[in-house]
Amino acid sequence: MDTAERSTHSREPVPDHEQKRVALSYLNEAWAEARLDGVDGDCLAQACLFTALAEFVSTYGEEAAATFTEGLANRIRNGEFSIDQLRQ
Repeated sequence: MDTAERSTHSREPVPDHEQKRVALSYLNEAWAEARLDGVDGDCLAQACLFTALAEFVSTYGEEAAATFTEGLANRIRNGEFSIDQLRQ
């Protein structure tokens, strides 16, 4: 199912976990397309991080975004973002 098929015009609120699942699907599709077009994975990662952090700052403010990112180092060290562990 592609992202166009998932798009609905329902007026019912979509649960947060479902919005995250759909958002991740959109990002995975865009990532795959960019890689097929020859965009380097590291460049994509940096652009995604910039865009995500800019959104956090825009939505919550600089201090809240900075507080959020303080916890990322431990989450990375704990393997939360390691693909091999996610697949197990």
